[in-house]
Amino acid sequence: MSDPRISVVIATKDRADFLDGALASFAAQRNAPAFEVVVVDNGSSDRTRAVVERYEARHDIAVRYAFVAEPNRGAARNAGIAIARGPIVAFVDDDVVVPPGFLAAHGAAHAATLFPAAVSGPILNVPSASARPKPTGANYSRAFFCTRNVSVPRSSLIAAGNFDERFNLYGWEDTELGLRLRRRDVRRVFAWDAYLWHLKPEHSETFEVLLSKVTERAQMAAYLLRVDGGWRARLATGAYGLNLARAAIFAPAWSFEFFKRLAASASAPAALRAFARAQALDVAYTVTLRRALARPQSQVAR
Repeated sequence: MSDPRISVVIATKDRADFLDGALASFAAQRNAPAFEVVVVDNGSSDRTRAVVERYEARHDIAVRYAFVAEPNRGAARNAGIAIARGPIVAFVDDDVVVPPGFLAAHGAAHAATLFPAAVSGPILNVPSASARPKPTGANYSRAFFCTRNVSVPRSSLIAAGNFDERFNLYGWEDTELGLRLRRRDVRRVFAWDAYLWHLKPEHSETFEVLLSKVTERAQMAAYLLRVDGGWRARLATGAYGLNLARAAIFAPAWSFEFFKRLAASASAPAALRAFARAQALDVAYTVTLRRALARPQSQVAR
C-alpha cells in the first residue's frame, strides 16, 4: 500500500467486541485517501490483540498495533501519534462505527483548507450498530477538539506538545490539547459528511458507570483549570459563578441520594426516572468539582 495520508488512532482497553466493529467499518471505506489504523492497546486483558492481528492479516486495510501498559488515554494517544505515518491524524474511540465515506469527508475537508484545521463531524449516539440514522441539525457541535471524531495535522499536534499525560482519569485531556492548538492558530472546521455512530448500548450506560465517569471528569476539570483557567475552560467545565450558583440552589449535595433513589424506583414514570438520573449525576459532578477546586494543586492531578 502507498504511504498513508491519514493515520487513524484508536486507543482501547478491554473492549475487543467494540473494536472489532470499528475496524470492520474502516475496512469498508470508499474513495478514502490512503490510510492506516493505529490501535493502541492501553493495557487490555481480553482478546484485543487477537482482533488486531486478524485485521493485520488482511490485505484491504493497513492496521498497526502498539501497547501502553498503564491505563492513560493521553499516553495511549501520544504513542499512536509517535508511530503514525500519515501527515493527518484522526482520532476516534473504539465504540464507534463509521460510514463508508467517513475518511473521504475528513480528507476533503483538509484538502479544501489553506490553514491547519481541526476537522470534526457529527457524533450520533445510537443504542446498537444496526441503528444508523443520518445526521440532523441536532447533531451539530461547536466542540473544537473531541477525540471521538476529529482529525488534525500531525505536525500541529507535535508543535503543541501532544496530550498532557497528567490527565490520568476520565475526561478533558482532549479539551486541554484543543486549547493549545487554538493558540497555535489551528482553526475549527465542521464537516457534515464526516459523521459517525457512537454506540451506547443500555447495558454499558448504567448509573454506576456514568457516576464513575462524572466524578472522574470533575476531578480532571479541576486539573484543567489549574493549567488553563481561561474563559473557554471555565465555560466547558461549568466552573463559573452562574452555574455554580445554580447548582448550589437546584442541585445541592443533600439531594444526591434523593435523586438516586428516585432514578432507581420502578414505580416512577420513565421520564421522571430519566430526569432524576440526570439530576443525580449533575449533583455528583458539581459537588466533586467544588471539592477538587478547593484542594491544593498538588492533589488535583495524581
